[in-house]
Amino acid sequence: MGGGIIGASIAWRLAQRSARVTVFDARTLGGEASWAAAGMLAPGGEIESDEGWRGAAIESARTYGEFVRELESESGGKIDYRQCGALELARAGDETNALEAKAGRQAAAGIGSEPVPLARAAEIAPLVSLEGFAAARFYPGDGQVNPRDIMGALRVALAARGVAIRENEPKRRARPMNGHVDLDGQAFDGAVIAAGAWSGEIDAGVPMTASFPVRGHLTGYWLEPGLLGPLLRHRQTYLLQRSSGFLIAGTSEERVGYRRETDPETVAAIASRAAALLPALRGRAAGEVWTGFRPAVAGYEPRLGRINATAPVWFAYGHYRNGILMAPPAARDIAADISASLGIG
Repeated sequence: MGGGIIGASIAWRLAQRSARVTVFDARTLGGEASWAAAGMLAPGGEIESDEGWRGAAIESARTYGEFVRELESESGGKIDYRQCGALELARAGDETNALEAKAGRQAAAGIGSEPVPLARAAEIAPLVSLEGFAAARFYPGDGQVNPRDIMGALRVALAARGVAIRENEPKRRARPMNGHVDLDGQAFDGAVIAAGAWSGEIDAGVPMTASFPVRGHLTGYWLEPGLLGPLLRHRQTYLLQRSSGFLIAGTSEERVGYRRETDPETVAAIASRAAALLPALRGRAAGEVWTGFRPAVAGYEPRLGRINATAPVWFAYGHYRNGILMAPPAARDIAADISASLGIG
């Protein structure tokens, strides 16, 4: 239930184990958070310990290339993926102290980074304005992927393995019943709830952790390829450039429910922050502006597992800003647990 990158990856892994799988989505495969995401694979910007799911996220960043290559091989498509590193900037005082303290905690968790003099930072990202900055760190293990490429490849791989993709067909109920699961009147041997921000609204017969959307704005610019090598971060602002030349700037975090419209003031603020970091953007109109709903839960701790020891219903949601990064381990673990529980493969 849900055809974003988490749900589609789980379906793919189950199909590889010879399971018969149907993916239901309320809209289109990968049409929500997976379509909107920038695609940063960046523990350096998101994670400060290896506790719980964070350890899997750190490992996923290291091995994401294997996931991409396997998916490219099965689908015959090309996925824009690069372990390009990330440059994080800080101003003097509290910002620099916070960056160094964070780097220390990350090092203990296995996330490597190194302080770089501003002169070296200028070599790593020569078009970036370093005016007003006092410190920089480089995270060599951070990377990026185009989620739309991944979703296109997953669609092909799923179809090739006989997975039924049912778009514009939302499911509201996944009730365990007499050894199977009732999905709005249809019987299945098991079900996975992976409907992003809508997951907590599904009736699974037991209380579900509430989920909610956090809207984010992004802006995109068509530029010459190769202008920005690494990811670039300063506080809540980030920039990344795809191999095609498309440069993405973000972002915002807004608790406004499921409002999809863009806010001109928010867009202008992101554009101003982005242009301050990359002067090549000054005076340039964005070629694309969009919003997306990050799927969140209270405490921002993903929900991943089985609803109880006997019911054949699993859940995989609440990955917030890390759904693209967490898809490979989530798919691996959920598919393995389902296979063991239902005797698949």
